[in-house]
Amino acid sequence: MNVLARYTRWLHTMWPAGTVDELPEVREDGTTAVPGVRVTGDLTGIPLLKFSSDTGARAVRGILEEPDFRKGRGSPGLLDLAIVGGGVSGISAAIEAKKAGLAFRVFEAAEPFSTLVNFPRGKPIFTYPVGMTPSGGLQFRREVHPKETLLADMEKERRQAGIEVTPAQIERIERRGDRLVLHHAGAETTEARRVIVAIGKSGAHRKLGVPGEELDKVFNRLHDPKDFSGKKVLVVGGGDTALETAVALASAGAAVTLSYRRKDFSRPKPANLAALRELERRGTIRLALGTEVARIEPAHVVLHDGARMDNDVVFTMLGREAPLDFFRKSGIRIRGEWTAATAAAFAAFLLFCVFLYNWKANGAVNQYFQRNGLFPYNVRALSSDPSTLPGTLSISLRDPGFYYSFAYCMAVLVFGIRRVRRRKTPYVRLQTIVLTAIQWIPLFLLPFLVLPWLGHNGQFDAGFGRTLADNLFPVSDAALHGREYWRAFGFILAWPLFIWNVFSWKPMAWWLAISFVQTFVLIPLIIRRWGKGAYCGWICSCGALAETLGDGYREKMPHGPLWNRANMVGQALLALALILFAGRAISWTWPGTRIGEAARKLYDGMLSGWHPFGIQLNYYHAVDIFLAGIVGVGFYFWFSGRVWCRFACPLAALMNVYTRFSRFRIFPEKEKCISCNVCTTVCHQGIDVMNFANKGRPMEDPQCVRCSACVQMCPTGVLSFGRYDGAGLPVLDRIPASPVRMSEAPPGAR
Repeated sequence: MNVLARYTRWLHTMWPAGTVDELPEVREDGTTAVPGVRVTGDLTGIPLLKFSSDTGARAVRGILEEPDFRKGRGSPGLLDLAIVGGGVSGISAAIEAKKAGLAFRVFEAAEPFSTLVNFPRGKPIFTYPVGMTPSGGLQFRREVHPKETLLADMEKERRQAGIEVTPAQIERIERRGDRLVLHHAGAETTEARRVIVAIGKSGAHRKLGVPGEELDKVFNRLHDPKDFSGKKVLVVGGGDTALETAVALASAGAAVTLSYRRKDFSRPKPANLAALRELERRGTIRLALGTEVARIEPAHVVLHDGARMDNDVVFTMLGREAPLDFFRKSGIRIRGEWTAATAAAFAAFLLFCVFLYNWKANGAVNQYFQRNGLFPYNVRALSSDPSTLPGTLSISLRDPGFYYSFAYCMAVLVFGIRRVRRRKTPYVRLQTIVLTAIQWIPLFLLPFLVLPWLGHNGQFDAGFGRTLADNLFPVSDAALHGREYWRAFGFILAWPLFIWNVFSWKPMAWWLAISFVQTFVLIPLIIRRWGKGAYCGWICSCGALAETLGDGYREKMPHGPLWNRANMVGQALLALALILFAGRAISWTWPGTRIGEAARKLYDGMLSGWHPFGIQLNYYHAVDIFLAGIVGVGFYFWFSGRVWCRFACPLAALMNVYTRFSRFRIFPEKEKCISCNVCTTVCHQGIDVMNFANKGRPMEDPQCVRCSACVQMCPTGVLSFGRYDGAGLPVLDRIPASPVRMSEAPPGAR
């Protein structure tokens, strides 16, 4: 393995890289792109019985609160509510609808609670979170229920509530005017004012895709383990269902081999993994990790490595796909799935960003405005005296950067308020306040109003003020206010994110010193204690927009091994920034010499640019304008707000290196993890958080920006921010970031 490959593995590819499931696009209240249709249960992303029950009941309450919903009005035969799916969520919704006096029906293709019915006999079913009481009438009174007991309890509650289920296969939902039409498998239809879809992951079972999978000896569900006593059984899979199947079969007397394509388990609950390891120790289960099935024969199974094993039965326990075709036919978008309209919207917004950043960078758009006397160069002066605040403002109004920065600040403020209201934790509230304050004060008011006003009032004309200004904000004919107050961005935006105070035509000693201390002293120190997110998530302006405007799009970040390798783009840009600085430093040190001139030409070419095909190509246009601006903002609503931060930011790339030596971690309580994958799904840095959590390993992927989404969204309160102290012991943060942990804490500790 060469040096670059070793470095790539050390920094990025050694970390887990799991993917996320395809699910329908559902808002937090269950509503979808089709008016009147709500999705509840597992398909909201949390496969827990209590959450399924809770979302079903809350969906009905949400419908009752809709201003345009009126029950019992309209033509005969029109239902107030149609519920598709008779599982936990559907029956919970039905109980709530019954209490509200709605005209409703429950449509179920199989039987009530069919998913639970098809679990193996005696399977223990956990009802997490322990302290949660679901809304509505379907309750769970114990932490662990045997399958049969739980089914009996729920059937009793269903009958007592008077809920009947109509056998029917609903193929799609169609919106017609003010009503919804449910199309049955035959020609029959049902009309309703509102529809709740509670079908869970009832799509097709996942397949191995190998020869012999159609044989009668191959099953994808286990009913009674005793039926296979004395048989040679192969179980394929690495999730909870696969482990539970293997344990149940081995306990019933089968000779079990468990095949899983990876070298280690990443998803099972700790209790299931412990039971498996115990049976492996006893010799009743054999593990074949890192293996894949090549083909299945009547009396044998052949693995990809050529191993051939005698076999009577195969269980492919790979889970089920979400019924995505049902949603596509019903006009409900699938998360991450593109259509022609999606591509057109993305292209249009990207073109808008090209226009926006060309204008901001004083490109052809801006020059056209200037030549024709158009906005913003024809702004009427608010005051003729620039020493007054209105006069200072009138000069700043001539700068496109003023309008851009003001719009940026407003977006952070408005969407920051929305974020605080949406994610109600002290951590999110404090983080958003800090991000917003930094964006408004040192990154907007200081360079555009405060410093120019001080300068026009003579504060930088003599004495220390003159010395300070001459070294930090030199006089320039190109500066609107006479001095380059825009350099104040360097107080917050460190090199190499903000390069212009370092890549100057002649060395600016004060900025070089400030930048050195920022980048190589202060940032490493805060990362050592609090992680990279102390800067990316609490200070940086890119993070400010990503955590506010980008908060609603974080689940759109691509996940997987390929994208982990793509993180190295930032390392390439970091190397480019270092080369640029080396060229600049050499040209300063040996001016007029052969090496100095060569360094100057290299530097000038990379910074000032070449012009292939008449297009100016340099670091400013390629990195600052194209990657940080056009791509970074243009990709927001389709690939999450952290595309620039994760893949291309050279400062983030440097901080990733620092983070490998940080004491910061996200600590998990392994026993609470249910492998729901919510933490991974909401990570807009593409981190496979669940892979750490369900193994009980502290999360140390250097991509983490401390946004708190994984901690805040975890339904069982598994995760906590913290660090290792000097003795190597974990110390948890004091600012609460998990609503579940807040609810579990004693009143005095909150």
